[in-house]
Formats: sequence, C-alpha cells, structure tokens
Amino acid sequence: MNSTRHYGMDWLRIGAFALLILYHIGMYFVPWGWHVKIAEPLDWVTIPMLATNGWRLALLFLVSGYASAALFAKLGGSGAFARSRSARLLVPLAFGIIFIIPPQPWIELVGQHGYSHGFLHFWTRDYFRFGALDGIILPTWQHLWFVVYLWVYTMFAALLLALIPEPARMKFTSIAAGALRGWRMLVAPLVLWVLIYVLFPTHDETHALFDDGPSHLHYLVPFFVGWLLRVRPALFETVARYWKVALLLALLAFVPVAWIEWTWPGNMVAPDWVFPPYHLARLVNGWMTIVALLGIADRWWNRDHPKRAMLAEAVFPFYIIHQTIIVVVGWYLLRANVAALPSFLILLAATVTGCWLFYWIGRSIGWLRPLIGLQRQ
Repeated sequence: MNSTRHYGMDWLRIGAFALLILYHIGMYFVPWGWHVKIAEPLDWVTIPMLATNGWRLALLFLVSGYASAALFAKLGGSGAFARSRSARLLVPLAFGIIFIIPPQPWIELVGQHGYSHGFLHFWTRDYFRFGALDGIILPTWQHLWFVVYLWVYTMFAALLLALIPEPARMKFTSIAAGALRGWRMLVAPLVLWVLIYVLFPTHDETHALFDDGPSHLHYLVPFFVGWLLRVRPALFETVARYWKVALLLALLAFVPVAWIEWTWPGNMVAPDWVFPPYHLARLVNGWMTIVALLGIADRWWNRDHPKRAMLAEAVFPFYIIHQTIIVVVGWYLLRANVAALPSFLILLAATVTGCWLFYWIGRSIGWLRPLIGLQRQ
C-alpha cells in the first residue's frame, strides 16, 4: 500500500451520497412503501430508481472499506482504529436516533396508522418505549442503519486484524488480490453475490441488524473489495483495463430489469418465473456498474479541487439530516395536495438548503461537531 491519496475515491463517495439523497426524494413519488407518499404515486419513477437500486448501497460500503483501510494504516493498530471508528460513528448515531429521527416514525404513524397524538407527546411518551407501536419498533435508526452496519463491519475488521499476525494478513491479502486480477475482477464478487441469492432467494433486507444475515454477506463483499483496493492499489490497473466492458454489461443487464418493471408496474404482482432472472440481472447490473464507476473515478476524477475537502467533510452531516427533511417537507406537501413536479422541486430545494444549514451551523459550534459526525477542531 502507498500513502498517495486517491481523489477519485473521494469524489465517488461524495457522488454516492448525493445520489442517495436524490433516491430518497424519489421515494416520495414511487408506489413502494415509505414513511410518506404523494397522493398519486408515479409508476414510471421506479425505472430510474431501479437504475441505481442494485449498486448505490454496495458502492457506499466499497468506498467505506477503502477509507477504513486507509484509516487503519494511518492509526497503526486495531485498538486505535476501533476507538476512532466507534467515536465517529456511534456518537452521531445516538444523536440521530434521539433528536433527528423521531419526526419520521411520527409522520408515518399519523399518516398511515391513525396515530392521534402530537409530536411532543409521541417523542416524550411513545418514542422511547423500546417496543412496537402499530408494528413500528421504537426507538428506531431508520436511514441510519447504514451507520450501524458500517460500525459492525469495521469492528469485525478490527478484530480480525488484531487476531491475525501481520505476515499472515499480508499473505491473505495477496491471495485475495490475485483472485481479483484480470477478468476475475468482473466475475469473482458477482459469483459470491449470485451464490448468496441462490442460498437465500426469498430474503428481503430488514435493516434490523440481527435478522439480516444475507444482506450482511452481500455488503461485506464490496466492503472487502474496497479494503483490498487500498492495500493493493495495483488492482486499479485491472479496473482500468475492464471498466468499459463492465459498463457495457451493466447497461445490457438493466434492459431486462427495466422491461420487467415496465411490464408489471407498481404493486402489480409478476408471475413466479420473473423473479430469478430479474434478481440475477440486478446483481449483474449492480456489480458491473460499481466496476465501471471505479474505472471512471480512477481515469477522470483522480484530481484535487479546492472544494473537495469541504464536500467530503459535509457528506456525513448531509446523510444524517437529509431524510428527516424529506419526510417532514413531504408531509406538508401531501397535506397541501401539491402536484408532482412542484413537489419534486420544493423537496430538492428544501433538502439541499437544509443539509447545508445543518452542516454550516454544526461545524462552527465545537460541541456540536462530533454529534454530526465531524472531527473535533
């Protein structure tokens, strides 16, 4: 591993979180279940949503694995690495669960379950019940499940790094990197994903940690690949050779996904024979898109910019606050019966403005910084 910073991975992380915000805005308009929905959902919005659905979260875990490997090398030990990750992830997680998340389940309960009490009553009397209310487990981490999973994966990595001697780690990473060189970069992770699907074909992600084993296996694959990209940067040479092929395969694989969704839109139930090719095509589309994006980031985005450091720092605060803004603003748009296009524009403007205000205010107040995921000054 060398100490040269790969700016392309920073831009990939920034872009992935920006896409996540757009995706959650889109959840207001699609017929899929969510905390708050427009009165008349739009079936066609599912097509662009599905274009990112197979890879956006896996990409986040990949860039997180890359960043985790860089941090471990910087800190020089498993204990320091575990303490650093716990402070940066668990503190804003607790802050988010207590103060940022509560409006989301309250709006869902009021809008979809007939909950009759106001927000303050809900927050002080019902939210911290540590049990279910109309099927919703409270308190909840909602979209911050990613932080929970990432912390678990980094603690798992810290434990392995503490238990395995360095010579054995070096040998293992060399073998693993060899398994990803050449065309195997396209095939090996995809084979693991397909195997997980074959073993657990009916599993749906729960984001509840303890009953989500197949999802953990699925996300650990890109997390480990991201780690390998940092400790064996020569793998970027393989990415450079094959990303165009991956991009073509990703586009071809999305064709059956889009056709199936268009043929059986919204909540229409498709025949049983549709599901295996649909999920397999999504897996191919997902991994090939990730390889293609890695190639694009390595080829064109591996350069610094005056705004890069600020944007990279702002990503975590944006992530913490964005969904609550979307749900709250969407709730008022729904009650005002605002049409789809103005709703989208208002949601986009309000979310971007709210995220920037949350970041700018939080970073200027010393005691708030660790609560919103920033380092102490």
